[in-house]
Amino acid sequence: MRYIPITQADKAAMLRDIGVSSTEELFAANIPAEVRLNRPLDLPPALTEMEILAHLRELAAQNADTAEYACFLGGGAYDHYVPAAVDAVLRRGEFLTAYTPYQPEISQGVLQAIYEYQSLMCELTGMDLSNASMYDGASALAEAAGMVVNQTGRSKLLVARSVHPHYRRVVETYMHGVGVELIEVPLDGVTLDLNRLEALMTDEVGGVLLQTPNYLGYLEQVRQIEAIVHRVSGLFVVAVDPVSLGLLEAPGHYGADIVVAEGQGLGVPLSYGGPYLGILATRERFARKMPGRIAGATVDNRGQRGFVLTMQAREQHIRREKATSNICTNQALIALAATVYLALVGKEGLREVANLSLQKAHYAAQQIAALPGWRLAGSAPFFKEFTVLAPAPAQAVSRHLLGHKILGGIDAGAAYPELLDGAAGAVTLAVTEKRTRAEIDRLVAALGEVK
Repeated sequence: MRYIPITQADKAAMLRDIGVSSTEELFAANIPAEVRLNRPLDLPPALTEMEILAHLRELAAQNADTAEYACFLGGGAYDHYVPAAVDAVLRRGEFLTAYTPYQPEISQGVLQAIYEYQSLMCELTGMDLSNASMYDGASALAEAAGMVVNQTGRSKLLVARSVHPHYRRVVETYMHGVGVELIEVPLDGVTLDLNRLEALMTDEVGGVLLQTPNYLGYLEQVRQIEAIVHRVSGLFVVAVDPVSLGLLEAPGHYGADIVVAEGQGLGVPLSYGGPYLGILATRERFARKMPGRIAGATVDNRGQRGFVLTMQAREQHIRREKATSNICTNQALIALAATVYLALVGKEGLREVANLSLQKAHYAAQQIAALPGWRLAGSAPFFKEFTVLAPAPAQAVSRHLLGHKILGGIDAGAAYPELLDGAAGAVTLAVTEKRTRAEIDRLVAALGEVK
């Protein structure tokens, strides 16, 4: 975006119109002299537009980006392929500049896009309703935790230790102010300890927050967990990788009550961490406890199909004490990206993306586990991420990989020291459909150099 400053004549005209002679006089009435800078900003000399663009390109070139580096990072942000059509649709002015569609008569396109998004999320998760939408996967899980408390009236929640550590921190922040006790269920290897879960799941507990595939990449035993939770009429909240649902059973089919996800993998670029997309879907009986908004289809007075905001159970629209959440916006543009992506790839395309990620991840894991000093952290099934125990600290591994133009894995040992089991480090690696066999082989060769 080009920046065109005002001229001195423009500045003088503006000051004259508001009745002051200078900016100092403008600020004098409200800003005390002792807190004013009273000198020019300490900035370098001005550059021409051509010079500043060249300077910005030099700065950008210092970043290790996925166009030049092979990316094996994961942990909620994945280097999946984004079709060009996604960005082409997002940049249309009707969507890019659209505000909340409070007036349906002038917002039919945006409302239809939200409605299509919700429909796709319900089909993907096997749930009855989806909102539109949350900030990211972490806020979606925290909002789901609030739903559990509101629905059950119980003030204790179980949170699997295998849930993303950042997600757990956000849940803690949300629940602290409302006096909810969070109880962590430990790991048994690389997945949830079922025996501890059974012991902790009493009728004082509102529900369980689970992630599958979990932060370490492994699939949890969802059917056994569902039975334990529902035995005492608790609610079962499952955080998923939506891409995995191209192959894995939808959570609604194995008894989940609320499904949340980070939607970044559905056509959203990495973008240095955001903006991303929080997905939240649930059963129809929990509709009144759902945060955010729901767009619905209706018929106007001429019999034509139209779209409206059906439900907005938040504090801006109803009495504050009745609101289910204070989440005050959504990620509608990012939700549109997921909608366009899923419409483009379809069921077969999503299945192919998931299958390629699965096969390539297992090939990489097999090759790495065969290296001297390296081994898998666990034997549980995994999707596109897995954790390996390394002969060197994870940070040293990452620095070594950077020298080979590879963005290496996450330091799993920092969050889960119990995994190390005598190893120097634990590294979680993610492999998407974008990674080629040559890139995987280059990763394995580079890891083989680590001692």
